[in-house]
Amino acid sequence: MFDLQTPKQPSEDAIIVQNVSKHFRIPHEKKTKLLEHITGALKGTTSTYEEFWAVKDVSFTVKKGETLGIIGENGSGKSTLLKIIAGVLTPDSGSVKVNGKIAPFLELGVGFNPELTAEDNVRLYGAIMGMSNNEVQEHEA
Repeated sequence: MFDLQTPKQPSEDAIIVQNVSKHFRIPHEKKTKLLEHITGALKGTTSTYEEFWAVKDVSFTVKKGETLGIIGENGSGKSTLLKIIAGVLTPDSGSVKVNGKIAPFLELGVGFNPELTAEDNVRLYGAIMGMSNNEVQEHEA
C-alpha cells in the first residue's frame, strides 16, 4: 500500500491580526502656523475634518515559516497595516500579536546598500539587529 504523508503545517502562529481598524482625521483647511490655530480658537471657529479609514476590520494569521504578501492600490492601507503590525502605529480597534522578532522595512529601499548583493544586505542588517551568523543563515531562504 501507499503511505501518503500530508505536508507538515507550521503549528505556531507568528502573527495574529484580529479585527484591526485604523482611521485618520484629515483637516479640510491646512493650518501651518501656530498663529492660525490661536486665532481660530479665539474666534471660536472649529476646523472640519474628513475621516479616512486606512484599515477597517482586517483579520488574518500567519504561521511560523509562512510568507504573506500584501498588495493593493495606492492609499489602500498596506503601509498602515504594516506599521500597525510593526508597532509603529496603534490600531483604533482590534489587536495584533507578534510571536518572535520583527524587523520592519516600511519604506522601499531603506536599510539596503545598492553596492551589496541581496544576501550581503540581509547579513549586514541581521548583524545590525544583533543576530548571530547562525541565526541569519537559519532565516535565509
